[in-house]
Amino acid sequence: MAEEKGYYMTEEGKTKLENELEYLKTEKRKEVVERIKIARGFGDLSENSEYDAAKDEQAFVESRIATLEKMIRDAVIIEEAQGETDVVSLGKSVTFTELPGDEEETYTIVGSAEADPFEGRISNDSPMAKSLLGRSVGEEVVVQTPGGEMTVKIVSVN
Repeated sequence: MAEEKGYYMTEEGKTKLENELEYLKTEKRKEVVERIKIARGFGDLSENSEYDAAKDEQAFVESRIATLEKMIRDAVIIEEAQGETDVVSLGKSVTFTELPGDEEETYTIVGSAEADPFEGRISNDSPMAKSLLGRSVGEEVVVQTPGGEMTVKIVSVN
């Protein structure tokens, strides 16, 4: 049997998933069922685009519910790291500069369920995070990205 994958996330991230799951189960499901009932009233189901769209949405909602339940069940909560404070690890924010250059960038390394690069949260599975994990302040790290190699220097870890 395949090994079960853990979903790394903060307590806050798990709470967001639980809230989304609750919404989908209590409100969204009812909305979709109501849309299906209304669409059935339009007549011939073989040529009823409203019915098809509602059934597609129902399939999406049920799939998302199953995904969320699995993620919550297999959640691995990221604990505050004790001990080494200058080493990049899951749940920490890392500030680095791309070399050569001096513009700093800061990202928090989180599990894939919480990743949002536009909010400064990158997945631990991303090339950047994989290269930085376990490295210390002051180290220069070569990162393999889809756009090519880049070298960064770790400025701080919080």
